[in-house]
Amino acid sequence: MKTRFVAVVVALVLLAGCSKGRACDDETGGAPVDPVLMSFIGSARAAHHLADGREEQGDLHGAEAALGALLEGPLPPKRDAAEVREVLADTRARLADLESRRGDFDAALKNVDQGLTLVSEPSYFRGHLFETRGVIEERRTKALTERGDQAAASRARERALAAFEEAMRIQQAVIKGAK
Repeated sequence: MKTRFVAVVVALVLLAGCSKGRACDDETGGAPVDPVLMSFIGSARAAHHLADGREEQGDLHGAEAALGALLEGPLPPKRDAAEVREVLADTRARLADLESRRGDFDAALKNVDQGLTLVSEPSYFRGHLFETRGVIEERRTKALTERGDQAAASRARERALAAFEEAMRIQQAVIKGAK
C-alpha cells in the first residue's frame, strides 16, 4: 500500500508561499518557517518513501523498521506542535497497517492506541486511526475464520464495524465543523 502521508502535504500547504531557502515573514504574509520542523517533516517523508520501497520489495519488516526509526528518532523541541503529533499519529497508523498485514494484530492495535493519544480532538488523523483499527479487526476476523474460531471471529467483526462507525462519525464531525 502506498503511503497516504497527508500530514506532510498539510504541513507543506501551510508553508506554501515561502520561497525556497528563506523563511516567510510578515511582509510575505506567512508565518515563519521553523527549520527544525521542516527537517522533521523531511525526515518523515524520507522514512515513508523508504518504507514504500521496502514494501514494494515485499519486505514488511524493513518497511516497519523505516517507520520505527522515525518514531524512535529525535523529535523537534516543539514536539507538542500539531504537525509533529499528526505526523507521528499518521506514521503509527501506517505501522499498524503493516503489522496487521503480517498477522501481528496486538502490536498493530497498540500502535493505533498510541496514535490516538497524540490526536485527541476530532481530525482526519484521529478518524484515520479508527479506520485503521477497523481494517486490523477485519484482518483478524479473516484469520480467526480460517482457523475455525467463529465466536472470536464474530467478536472481531463487531469491533471492526464499531471502529468504522467511529471513523465515519469523526470524519463527519470534521466536515461539519468546517462550515
